[in-house]
Amino acid sequence: MASRIGKMPVALPQGVKIDITPSEVKVEGPKGKLSQTYKSCVKIEVKDNEVVVTPVDESIEARSCHGLYRQLVNNMIIGVTKGYTTNLQINGVGYKAEMKGNLLVLSLGYSTIIEYVVPEGITIACDGPTKISVSGIDKQRVGQVSAEIRSLRAPEPYKGKGIKYETETIRHKVGKSSAKK
Repeated sequence: MASRIGKMPVALPQGVKIDITPSEVKVEGPKGKLSQTYKSCVKIEVKDNEVVVTPVDESIEARSCHGLYRQLVNNMIIGVTKGYTTNLQINGVGYKAEMKGNLLVLSLGYSTIIEYVVPEGITIACDGPTKISVSGIDKQRVGQVSAEIRSLRAPEPYKGKGIKYETETIRHKVGKSSAKK
């Protein structure tokens, strides 16, 4: 049984160049270059301006890698054409963020100010003191940086204070109520 996602070909947009070697795929587009190594259990090739990933045999490893590498190639093509952006929101009195050169300076209610060094290939913009926008061409790195920033002060369930993804909803808990005698 083949992967439903793996069966779908990936359209190659205008202006995107792809170079496939026996162990690596390199994609180059208007926003930059990305590369990804892959296992020999799948075969990646370009047919009729589409990238097709096929398993070499019916082994468990080949079937499991089929959809994975198709999606990784798709993410690379989207990354070099459109890019990826994740938005974070800061909730809490006195909590704020600002960019100072290559540092994201965060005031999150701790006694010290947190300075997060922005990795190369990632762009961080502060849209106001409570909104952070993380963008780049590599989906995995954008997600990793967003998760690292969020982990500096994860949202707490009572008042929702902390850093959360813009699309995330925080399930609130009911606080303690005083016992009446």
